[in-house]
Amino acid sequence: MASSTLMLFLLVLYFSFQFSSSLDALNKGHSSLSVEKAEKDVIVSENGMFSAGFFEVGDNAFSFAVWFTTTATVAWMANRDKPVNGKRSTLSLSRTGNLILVDAGQFQIWSSETESTLPTELRLGDNGNLVLRELQGGRVLWQSFDFPTDTLLPGQRLTRRTQLVSSRTESSHSSGFYMLSFDDRNVLNLLYEGPDVSSSYWPDPDLTVWSAGRFIYNNNRIAVLNSLGDFNSTDKYNARTSDYGVVLSRRLTIDHDGNLRVYSQDLSQKWYVSWQAISDGCIIHGICGANSVCRFDPQNGRKCSCVPGYKVKNQSDWSYGCESTFDATCDGSDFTFLLLDQVEFYGYDSNYVANCTYTDCESLCLNSCECKGFQLSYDKDVGYFRCYTKWKLLNGHLPADAGKLTYLKVPKRKSFPNSYGDSAIRNNGCSLKIHREYLKKNVSRFVSFLLWFATAIGVLEVACILVVLFLIRRRHNSRIDPHGRHLGTVGFRKFKCASCVEQIMDSTIVSNYDENKMEVLARVALECIEEDKEERPTMSQVVEMLQSQDYDPNNGGA
Repeated sequence: MASSTLMLFLLVLYFSFQFSSSLDALNKGHSSLSVEKAEKDVIVSENGMFSAGFFEVGDNAFSFAVWFTTTATVAWMANRDKPVNGKRSTLSLSRTGNLILVDAGQFQIWSSETESTLPTELRLGDNGNLVLRELQGGRVLWQSFDFPTDTLLPGQRLTRRTQLVSSRTESSHSSGFYMLSFDDRNVLNLLYEGPDVSSSYWPDPDLTVWSAGRFIYNNNRIAVLNSLGDFNSTDKYNARTSDYGVVLSRRLTIDHDGNLRVYSQDLSQKWYVSWQAISDGCIIHGICGANSVCRFDPQNGRKCSCVPGYKVKNQSDWSYGCESTFDATCDGSDFTFLLLDQVEFYGYDSNYVANCTYTDCESLCLNSCECKGFQLSYDKDVGYFRCYTKWKLLNGHLPADAGKLTYLKVPKRKSFPNSYGDSAIRNNGCSLKIHREYLKKNVSRFVSFLLWFATAIGVLEVACILVVLFLIRRRHNSRIDPHGRHLGTVGFRKFKCASCVEQIMDSTIVSNYDENKMEVLARVALECIEEDKEERPTMSQVVEMLQSQDYDPNNGGA
C-alpha cells in the first residue's frame, strides 16, 4: 500500500513538472516567455488547439507566433521579418501594459504599443486569437486578429486596414511578393508586389469589375471565412469549400506561390486544400520572373524556363527571372524575331496599335531600343490583329489564348532554339538562409573615459598594495640575522649599553636600581624567548646567569 501511494505521488510530481511550464496566460509584470525554454514556455488555448510562443524559423532564429498545436502550422507571427536570437530573447508584459519582444537581451524588436494602469493579461483564445485585455472590465488593448500575416482563421476579418502577405518561400516565413487586400474600388484582389514592378492578377484583369461579378458601391470592406467553409466579402464575392457544411478546423492562406487557398483538417489532423482562387497557377504574375515562361502540369505542378537567348539568374529562386546572353544594341538591322509558339506575356506594353500587320508591328519594335518583342492578338469580332510591343517580358505563360502570337527579339548573328521547350526547366522554390547580425551598442566618450579611469584606479590600488606588502616583508627580514634571530635580541646580547636598559625601565623608578643587574635580567629574559628552542637556556643556566654579574652571552655562561 505504501509503495503504491509513493508511486502515485511520483507520477503526479512528474506530470506536474512536465506541464507546469505551459501557461494559460501571461500576466502583467509577473512573468515572461524565454526563447531558451521555447518548448516549455508556451501559452496554450483552453481547448488545446492553438499554442503561442517562440517558433523556430531558421538556424538560431525564432519568431513569436501562434500555431496549430497538432501540426505546428503557423497562423500568425509578430516578427516574421526580424527573427530573434536563440539566446536571451524574451517576450514580456511590462507593468505599463505593453507587450514587448526583446532580441538577445538588447534590442526591442516588436511591441503591442499598448498602455494601461490596470492589471492586464495575455490569453490565447480557442479560436486562435491572442488577446491582451484588462482584467477589470475586459477592455481589449490588442489582439492578433487585427494584425494578420498570411492567414485568416474562421471568424477573423480582413478589413480596409489589414492585408494578407504571403511568405517568401515554402520554408521561409518572411514576407513575400503576394498580397490579398481591398483596392481603392472596394474590390478584394490579389496583387503581385515584386522588387521592380507590381500588378493585380485576381480577379482576371482582362475582365471588368462587373464581368468578374464584383460590386464596388459598398460602404464597408470586409472579407471573412466561417468554420462551415463559406468565404465571402462585401464586394459580393462568395466561395464555398468542397467540404462546405461541416464544422472543421480551417484556415485561409495566401501561399508563397501567390494562390489563395482554404485548407481543412481531416480526422487524422492532416491539411488538405478544399478551395483555391486560381486553378491555373501560371497566370499568377511574377511567378517565374522576367524573360521566362511558366508551364502548368496538373501532375507535377508549375515549371519555369527561360526564353531562347536568356539564362536563369538564380537557380534557387526563379523570381529573379532570366538575363540575356547577348549584348543589346539600338541598331534594328542587327536583330530578327523568333516565334514563341503558344506563349503569352501579360502587360508591360510600350505601344498598342489596332488593325496592325506583322510587318508594321515588327518595324515598330525594331525602331525601339527598349523593345524586347511584340505580340499580335487576333480580334475575331472586328477581323484584324492588334499589335502590342513589350518593354518587359513578364508574366509569361502557356498555353496562350487562341489567336495570340508572340515574337522574341534576338540577334541575327546567333542561332537560338525556336521554342521555349529547348530551354532548361526547373521547379521553383527553395529555402532562404536567414542572415542576422548584431551591432555593438554605442557608448559615449564620457562613459568610456569613466570606465577607463575606474580601471586605471583599480590597477593602481593593486600595485600599491603589492608594494606595501613587499616593504613590510623586506623590513621583517632585515630584523633577522643569518641564524634566524631578531637583531634586537642579538643587540642586547652583544652590547653592554646602559642607555638600552634605560629605554625599557619605568621612568618613575628613576635611578633607584642596580644597572648591571638590570642588564643581566634583560639579557636572561631575551635568551628565554628565543624562537629556536635550542638557543634557549635551561633552568640551571638561568639560575647561574642571574647569580653572576659577569655573565658572557657569547660563552653561554658566567
